[in-house]
Amino acid sequence: MADALASLDATAQAELVRRGKATPRELVDAAIARIEALNPQLNAVILPLFEEARRRAERPLPDGPFRGVPFLLKDLDVALAGTPNHCGMRFLKRIGHVSTNTSHLVKRFLAAGLVPVGKTNTPELGLTVTTEPLAYGASRNPWNLGHSTGGSSGGSAAAVAAGLVPFAHASDGGGSIRIPASECGLVGLKPSRGRISLAPEYGEYWAGMVTNLVVSRTVRDTAAILDWTAGMVPGDPYATPPPRRPFAAELGASPGRLRIGVLAEIPGQPGALHADCVAAVQGAARTLESLGHAVEEAYPQALAEGEASAHFLTTMTSWVASALDEWQTVTGQIIDEAELEPGTRVYAGMGRQVSAAAYLAAQKSLSRWSRRMAAWWDEFDLLLTPTLGAPPPEIGWLVPSEDDPVSTLAKVANLVPFTPPFNLSGQPAISLPLHWTAAGLPIGVQVVAAYAREDLLIAVASQLEDARPWRDRRPPIHA
Repeated sequence: MADALASLDATAQAELVRRGKATPRELVDAAIARIEALNPQLNAVILPLFEEARRRAERPLPDGPFRGVPFLLKDLDVALAGTPNHCGMRFLKRIGHVSTNTSHLVKRFLAAGLVPVGKTNTPELGLTVTTEPLAYGASRNPWNLGHSTGGSSGGSAAAVAAGLVPFAHASDGGGSIRIPASECGLVGLKPSRGRISLAPEYGEYWAGMVTNLVVSRTVRDTAAILDWTAGMVPGDPYATPPPRRPFAAELGASPGRLRIGVLAEIPGQPGALHADCVAAVQGAARTLESLGHAVEEAYPQALAEGEASAHFLTTMTSWVASALDEWQTVTGQIIDEAELEPGTRVYAGMGRQVSAAAYLAAQKSLSRWSRRMAAWWDEFDLLLTPTLGAPPPEIGWLVPSEDDPVSTLAKVANLVPFTPPFNLSGQPAISLPLHWTAAGLPIGVQVVAAYAREDLLIAVASQLEDARPWRDRRPPIHA
């Protein structure tokens, strides 16, 4: 039973419980056994919650869609009362920080019947696109242990790709759901701004750029958990229009003949993309055309404007400086700068130089830019791009040095030209595992819809999953 469970998605595992073919405790014990067997190679799960998970599985669970299914929480952006919360920081690990509250999203996960069995690795404060924090060490990609899992949800992605759990919590402020989904061969949907509440900790974070959901193996798991977790909470600054019907109803449903633009190069940088990333997009475009959609080379000209990147940096670094101040307030302790990683120090230093007037000017400019971006979707339904500019890099390649951290930050920007714009615009975007390199490394393809049109993404992702199935493809390291 245990080995068979590793190949089932969350929907299938929940069905076993519903039909009396397995108990929640059996699912949880099997997941714990897989973590104990494989995590020493992957370093994906850094904070086990095994005994509490076993106790939870023995108690009556909510009759949600995933009753009894084992789950992992990313150690960032959400809280579970009574559990460690370190956010990839040596400072919080050293003082043994423990959450005193439970986030609204985690309450929704628990109400769905999910059983958290641990928390996953993340870079310090989620600030880079590889999961190699000094606090806990590097997570390793089950497709090739010498390569990155992506970040910042890299621990979650490694765990799901290796079959430790069927899906896991992930969050995204500049690509941190989609990037690890691409590098680990998974489905990664970044919902629209405001679709998932950040209550009670925040109304918005990174000026609305940060959101949460999961990385998964199947589109149906992503659609089902989006249905369960979506919705605003009183006090939220955004109210995303509700879907016309459940997102799960889009599975297998025809979206009609869509007009899809294709962007297979970095605007203004012809030839900069890795050949496999170009091939991935071209192959996806051919498949979409074979499914009856109108596909053409086109993209929003706003993507070629440099001001958005500068304002992203202004916004993100300001929030980094604020986050460090907040952690000092929460813990009542001063953070020693030497205990921060080089990249975090650089970002915080930049953020402390931003005036309130400059911050507000950046937000106003980004609002105008977002409107120019959104106008393109008046003529097109979807945009198809690579998720990343290159395959998963080797471990260590994206780790900033003490002597020259800025050069590594430039590498990060070159790897992720396609994900941050849609955090800025607030649009939903999904990464799908549609290509592998000759060396067996996954390459994701990103599909972007207009604001609040996750329904189109689910429908088209479902079409692509049927046309080019990936769910049974397994990495060398798998339970």
